Amino acid sequence: MKNKKYILFDNDGVLVETEMWYYEANVKTLKELGYELPFERYMRMMAEGRTTWEDPIADGYSEAEILKFRSIRDSYYQEFLKTKDIEIEGVEEILAELSKSFKMAIVTTSRRVDFELIHNSRGIVKYMDFVLCEEDYPRAKPFPDPYLKAVELFGCSKDEAVVVEDSERGLTAAVRAGIDCITVYNEFTKTHNFSGAHTRIESLEELLRIFK
Repeated sequence: MKNKKYILFDNDGVLVETEMWYYEANVKTLKELGYELPFERYMRMMAEGRTTWEDPIADGYSEAEILKFRSIRDSYYQEFLKTKDIEIEGVEEILAELSKSFKMAIVTTSRRVDFELIHNSRGIVKYMDFVLCEEDYPRAKPFPDPYLKAVELFGCSKDEAVVVEDSERGLTAAVRAGIDCITVYNEFTKTHNFSGAHTRIESLEELLRIFK
């Protein structure tokens, strides 16, 4: 890790604790349509980058109807973001210390509107050179596109960059991009397969030790 100059952070589950609320928003919406979304199944969908709308699509719901349901889901998620505690203790202090030695960016599959809702009252983004949301690249994680785009924007080599993730989907994206990935433990994604990670840590604070 000594040659690393650029850190590419995932957002959800790494910098803020939002993943459970996105799941709950999906559960609530699908339940209104008469579908269940067991946690174990959602974990598999999340790890593989699959859509939570598989059952409605299989039952013949149109693209327009799915879009409407997504909008309902998004409204529930945004309400959770406004009302639930999504802080991860110590994140801003850790980023402040890392920013003394590294250039940093956030690479997320979140929509820009959700990302801004999460961060409009937080100090995290000020430590970043840029933020990439789902509108900023062709294909989302687990495809490598988001991280390849970040390396391109930094104008750095892949060897100079490291990704920090908490999900199998994000790890897969980093591996496919050819970038080393550190995975940080998150209770929500603990069943995911992280065997491809360069390093696994229990908390974000361990980055200070790794990069010391």
